[in-house]
Amino acid sequence: MAGSGKSKAARTGVRKWLVRGAKIALGAAVAGLLAIVIAVVIAMQSLPGYDSLKSSPNGQMIRVHAADGSVIVSLGPSFGQWLSYDQIPQVMVDAMISTEDKRFYLHPGVDPVGMARAAWVAVERRGSGRRWQGASTITQQVTRNIFLNNSYSFGRKLREMVLAMAMERKFSKRQILELYLNKVYFGGGAYGIDAASRKFFGHPATGLSLPEAAIIAGLVKAPSSYSPTADADAAIGRASVVLDLMQENGKISASQRADANLSSVKMAPEPPQNSVRYFTDWALPQLDVLIDEPNEPLEVYTTIDLGMQNAATAAIKANVPSGTQGALVSLDRDGAVRAMVGGLDYVTSNYNRATTATRQPGSAWKIFVYMAALEAGYTPDTGVTDEPVTINGWSPRNSNGKFAGDIDVRTAFAYSINTVAAKLGVEVGFPTVADMARRFGITTPVNTHPSMVLGTSDVRLIDMTRAFASIARKGIAVTPYGITRVTTADGRLLYSHQDDTSRVLVAPWVAAGMTDLMQTAVSTGTGRAAQIGRPVAGKTGTTSSNKDGWFLGFSSGITTGVWMGRDDARAVSVLQGGRAPARAFADYMKVAVARRPVEQFETEVTLPEWQLEPDEEAYYNTPDPGMMVDENGLPIERSQPRDAEPQDDEPQMDVDPQDRPQPPRIDQQWIDNVLGRDRQRQQQPPRPATNP
Repeated sequence: MAGSGKSKAARTGVRKWLVRGAKIALGAAVAGLLAIVIAVVIAMQSLPGYDSLKSSPNGQMIRVHAADGSVIVSLGPSFGQWLSYDQIPQVMVDAMISTEDKRFYLHPGVDPVGMARAAWVAVERRGSGRRWQGASTITQQVTRNIFLNNSYSFGRKLREMVLAMAMERKFSKRQILELYLNKVYFGGGAYGIDAASRKFFGHPATGLSLPEAAIIAGLVKAPSSYSPTADADAAIGRASVVLDLMQENGKISASQRADANLSSVKMAPEPPQNSVRYFTDWALPQLDVLIDEPNEPLEVYTTIDLGMQNAATAAIKANVPSGTQGALVSLDRDGAVRAMVGGLDYVTSNYNRATTATRQPGSAWKIFVYMAALEAGYTPDTGVTDEPVTINGWSPRNSNGKFAGDIDVRTAFAYSINTVAAKLGVEVGFPTVADMARRFGITTPVNTHPSMVLGTSDVRLIDMTRAFASIARKGIAVTPYGITRVTTADGRLLYSHQDDTSRVLVAPWVAAGMTDLMQTAVSTGTGRAAQIGRPVAGKTGTTSSNKDGWFLGFSSGITTGVWMGRDDARAVSVLQGGRAPARAFADYMKVAVARRPVEQFETEVTLPEWQLEPDEEAYYNTPDPGMMVDENGLPIERSQPRDAEPQDDEPQMDVDPQDRPQPPRIDQQWIDNVLGRDRQRQQQPPRPATNP
């Protein structure tokens, strides 16, 4: 009996402890539940209003548009148009719920079933370092995206659960879905279904089809892995899983599942990311000066013309000598940058040789010398003398080793005669030439040594192109610009470019005289390879030992500068301004001005006094007669026609001078043929013969 009493007492004690434990557990549960309720209530009070949640920024997005309005590059996070719940296609809602949270309409913000499953997975994967899966509801994802971060810790998870339940108490399921579908990240910088639809399919999310909705819904799990632009097969495979889940959850029928052809979905083409990036890298930093808007998404509309940009890229690649680089800048008459090529390949080298590199311009610099002379009273018809000259021990030479004697300014410029440029520099003063260069936008240091008249000061291609554009604009200053206007995503105007025509650099007659000289240089002088079948004014430039080749000119309101050379400034034997750069200019300009009316210059081409061999910038020493030399007196090869074929193995023989073909008579008819003119000239009666 005593044993039975002890056993009964023991059972009674155990029962008491169980009851006590149950009470403690129940009390703890009640206390915990009360704490959660209090935390949720407090969180509800701290939650902002729905409109504030809609407008909360996730970072600034910048979309850059070409001149035709097309998007050429998107930087930062991309946000599409905000879609209300009623605007979102039902297939998109069903696809997202089936994939991310099939019990969305049943739980209070957290899913106990999903949490239990996640806990079981966590037990199975303990020690592996892998995360829980399937524990986050759509509401939890919204709170994490807006209020928290993606750090993985118990404290963050607990705050996420409290905020999710608070949101469920404060906002409706429709509002939570609207927030989610407009803010979730889908990869490629796209936030929200509208941004994702525009990026991947090229149309707003309001027109999403079932296959497209399945592809977008499948991106949430791993945006980088399932991106259609990165791995189309992976995206389609994941979308098939989404469609299966939609059928399993009763959102689509078996026939709808069978009809959903994922392979028929057309993806939007990726915007160009190569040569146009030279332009965007130059233009976008200017936003810091133009506007003050650090948060709102921006729509930046630029001057770049994609057709002209493609033509510029093709022209440089087709003409640049092997082993060299090339750059091109093309400006409209008001300074709008229509094309910019900073190198052969942006991916290989993003160094912008059009705006950053500084190189010697050679004889292209002579525009400043001759403008200073024109401003001082010279005219294109003023007589000058090509003769030996020495300035402070410096003796410039012409590349043909000869001196022409008495000629005029037009002839001296057309054939880039160095001695005349040097004498003009002495007469007007080298500081005056430097001031003229500064006046026309040269921003790099300019020396005033005598040799500066032949282009020994380093310059930037964009600055030289700007100078030529100001001449084309009849002496009115041109400032290159790339941004026409900036708006917010909802269309609010932040900046609009205004053309400034108030700065007059030289008198119109000086610009007209310079145009006279430059069109003669293209028609009959060193720039003949730049002819395009309509009036062109321009100037070649070749630096010492053929290290740099330049051609800059304008026609029909477009001014273009071309530079070619090596980044290490080593000599390139075949590089001369009148060859590859001039040909690249012509190839590009034929496309650039094709749809523009032909514009005649105010001054027509006037024939130089006589025809010389094109000068290629020789500087020092006394060359042999008839031999082309560089500034060190070393021989260089003569220019050959573009289509000339090498005749290395053909035997040479002497030809009697009387049997040599005579050069064409240089008269007005020859000029008309060169320029493509078709004039009906009246026949003048012949002059009476006179004795010589």
